Amino acid sequence: MLELTPRATPSLRMAYLSPALALVVTVMLCAALFALLGQSPARGLALFFVEPFAGARALGELSLKAAPLLLIGSGLALSFRANVWNVGAEGQFIAGALCAARVALTATDSTSPSIVIPILCAGALGGMAWASVTAALKDRFGASEILVSLMLVYVAEQLLGYLVFGPWRDPAGHNFPQTSLFADPTRIPRLVSGSRANVGLVLALGLAGAAWLFSERSRAGFALQVGGASPPAARYAGYSARRALWLACLISGGLAGLAGALEVAGPLGQLTPHVPAGYGFTAIIVAFVGRLSPLGAILSSFLLSLFHIGGELAQSRLALPKSITMVFQGLLLFSLLASDTLIHRRIRWRRSVRAATPSSALAAASAPTSSDERPEGSP
Repeated sequence: MLELTPRATPSLRMAYLSPALALVVTVMLCAALFALLGQSPARGLALFFVEPFAGARALGELSLKAAPLLLIGSGLALSFRANVWNVGAEGQFIAGALCAARVALTATDSTSPSIVIPILCAGALGGMAWASVTAALKDRFGASEILVSLMLVYVAEQLLGYLVFGPWRDPAGHNFPQTSLFADPTRIPRLVSGSRANVGLVLALGLAGAAWLFSERSRAGFALQVGGASPPAARYAGYSARRALWLACLISGGLAGLAGALEVAGPLGQLTPHVPAGYGFTAIIVAFVGRLSPLGAILSSFLLSLFHIGGELAQSRLALPKSITMVFQGLLLFSLLASDTLIHRRIRWRRSVRAATPSSALAAASAPTSSDERPEGSP
């Protein structure tokens, strides 16, 4: 039988090469998947890894996908390292979009462009407020942050639907479930003329660097890491587990809410039921592929944004279902987990020893003994 046995000294080099190995395995599996679907593997892989780099416009679309993934992934990386499993970043993303939209709807064409700052701040505060519900229930009642944060995603989706179908619906929108278009001063400034890339990418890169400095060069960040790696050691050192819980939830929720603000005030320009794009769930993979480091999340966010754009291209050009994106993401996560498992454990073949059955044991006990083993005086 096969068994996994711990390695005496896991390879540090393979720990860093594991994401690259997982990507290679994912590409091979996806090529086989395209072949099974009757499509050319070369053409299918080109849609995912070549087309997103074809021109300035394509690069702009790539940055629009990468910025929210990087923001949310950086926050989740800090939260997971603190052993706070906030998996409801999608709900915090929606909450941030709602708060940002509320501020944007108050603006007119004569409003100062500086209103962008309150919009982004409202989005961050909305995400923090939504994440604080999870922290409060965990802190007060010991509720599982996994279940609470996940269930709050659906609450946020229902709240979004109520607002765009009800009080916030555009009266001149022909009964479509959407708000009116935001005024021009509320739009996120673009980086390059003719491209949809905006300053959200610069903001995401800067905050990812700040998150890394916080994690690696500050006492509070060190406390988060110690609390996640060894809660008894954190208590012995005097670090507060309660403070770590709130700090992790507020940081991850705030960054997710900021991503939601960038989405509605950037490429969308209004609030619609299609605001939830799955960034909050995809960012979980971003955090793990980035080795739970905000700097690692920079590369992994661009990789996962390739999957998003490639899935859209495969849907339009190859008539494949939209779920192909989630299949790619799942294969990448599965390959990464398998690679990490083999870093710390090795597969060994062990022969199983057949246990003696009761009937065979009884037969052995009742078997006649030799003459030399018979007791003296026996017939």
